[in-house]
Amino acid sequence: MGLNIAEKIIKAHLVGGSMEEGAEAALRIDQTLTQDATGTMAYLEFEAMGIDRVKTEKSLAYIDHNTLQSGFENADDHRYIQSVCRKHGIYFSRPGNGICHQVHLERFGVPGKTLLGSDSHTPTAGGLGMLAMGAGGLDVAVAMGGGAYYINMPKVIKVELSGKLRPFVSAKDVSLEILRILSVKGGVGRIIEWGGEGVKSLSVPERATITNMGAELGATTSIFPSDEITRAFLKAQGREKDYSPVFADEDAKYERIIKIDLSQLKPLIACPHMPDKVVTVESLKGMKVDQVCIGSCTNSSLYDMLKASAIIKGKCVAPSVSMSVSPGSRQVLSMLSECGALNNFILAGARLLECACGPCIGMGFSPNSGGVSLRTFNRNFEGRSGTADAKIYLVSPETAVASAITGEITDPRTLGMEMPEIKMPECFKVDDSGVLAPADPEEAKSVEVLRGPNIKPIPEGKPLTDTLEGELTLKLGDNITTDHIMPAGAKILPYRSNIPKLSEFCFAVCDKSFSQRAKEAGQTILVGGANYGQGSSREHAALVPLYLGVRAVVAKSFARIHAANLINAGILPLCFKNPDDYDKLKQGEKLSISGVLEGLHSGKMSLHSESGDIPLVCAFTERQIGILKAGGLLNYTRESGK
Repeated sequence: MGLNIAEKIIKAHLVGGSMEEGAEAALRIDQTLTQDATGTMAYLEFEAMGIDRVKTEKSLAYIDHNTLQSGFENADDHRYIQSVCRKHGIYFSRPGNGICHQVHLERFGVPGKTLLGSDSHTPTAGGLGMLAMGAGGLDVAVAMGGGAYYINMPKVIKVELSGKLRPFVSAKDVSLEILRILSVKGGVGRIIEWGGEGVKSLSVPERATITNMGAELGATTSIFPSDEITRAFLKAQGREKDYSPVFADEDAKYERIIKIDLSQLKPLIACPHMPDKVVTVESLKGMKVDQVCIGSCTNSSLYDMLKASAIIKGKCVAPSVSMSVSPGSRQVLSMLSECGALNNFILAGARLLECACGPCIGMGFSPNSGGVSLRTFNRNFEGRSGTADAKIYLVSPETAVASAITGEITDPRTLGMEMPEIKMPECFKVDDSGVLAPADPEEAKSVEVLRGPNIKPIPEGKPLTDTLEGELTLKLGDNITTDHIMPAGAKILPYRSNIPKLSEFCFAVCDKSFSQRAKEAGQTILVGGANYGQGSSREHAALVPLYLGVRAVVAKSFARIHAANLINAGILPLCFKNPDDYDKLKQGEKLSISGVLEGLHSGKMSLHSESGDIPLVCAFTERQIGILKAGGLLNYTRESGK
């Protein structure tokens, strides 16, 4: 039996475990990346392991999230990360050099390699044919130290594309279509592999848009083949030597095949407050728009920017609309400037933001109260924009520009113009001066790591006991995101290296009193619904609850990365055997879980509540059991040396 793309790369990187479906597979990681919102904690964890130098082929630290420096905190974290990189063999992408996923696609991604990143949108590099996965910072720190990354061998879904996108329909619409089909839970435990004749009509930036939003499906990763289009992209970046072909075997097997005819797609839009609430743009025709944002790691490539610029050329942003443009990298910004496309945005009245994540994570440019904001981003979770009652819609660059011009949600096909032909350059402008190389091993010995006063110690878990007791301080519903658990935004992100301060904001979107109640309770058990912890890879959504005394989370089901982060923090993720038992529990009651140590192996535990005993289930590998018993991955790594 032949292998699909994912299986081929996994097989080539398997260092332990098994490729049998559902079994734990240990993978060698070739490259890692971090960004500054998760990176400070990842490097504190790396330092705690006592390893002098990274052991990957290449590790990079990007500064792209916490770039709004309204106080000393972010600048101090950036200085800390830069000094750690110089000392420990990590390349440092300076503030302003660009968004990690866009820069990595342009300058460092290699087909057939593995990439682990402390950001859930790391699968963007799957557009190049990489097996690129998001993970918590501690998993990335272990990989930097030469350790394997462990996944439960996923099932593989193939999306077979045919036809070609029509004018004003784009790769973003493909992303929204697969979300419409599968939902935000449809990719859990799966890899999405894209194939079919239609793939040949998509450029690498378009493919990267699609793999980027695979994170919204809950997928382990998404991946395209590496073909002649990949070769052409790498050649244009001066990196043709990095090319290698990556294809599935003709007789490869898949769990399921989904067929999408690109020529039949229409412009789509995701409605508040979930990426899978997808409808056609034409169905919302005429809705007033207050804000339009173009950028993010999803849609900030040169190709996307050139399309948007061509549509808005000679026109003006509607008086009722505030519009921003965030190029994805310094390369994109420079080339837009040189060809004159940047001027089209400026003359139209758009506001130019720096090459960073910015509004996508609530780092500036928040909408007005109750405002309607159309964004070319990947997430529209409630409150994520920085405005609690804003209504965030996810759209393509074409739809965003059309709506900015008219002042209302507008299908770009109705603008009464032909879509200008966009020709990509044969050579991109290459300037890697924004990426600083580390010191050589001898020089590194004298490098001082610089820590600011905002950097606080990492909370550490406690070894498990056979019985856990705690108050049910918070009962939550379905699809609770990491933005619910540990919000982002300009006011909160500067404290990502200060867990005690960060804890004040934990679950504030759901219940502002949670942090104080958890501290008073001392030890806590949380209860959630289905797909608990979906969204970003931020391990702070586990570390902060750990600091607040959370010992276990009982839910109907968990998102992959968050479940792993809970285990890494030493917090038990457990599921109801009967999901209906969720309804028997009420916030504020005292709970206990018995048979914990034996239950780690048997997969069965009991939750004792005021309404009686409730059976719980779990499925941990021997390695995960060891981590939980030790009180977290950091303790486990120290004790076992693994």
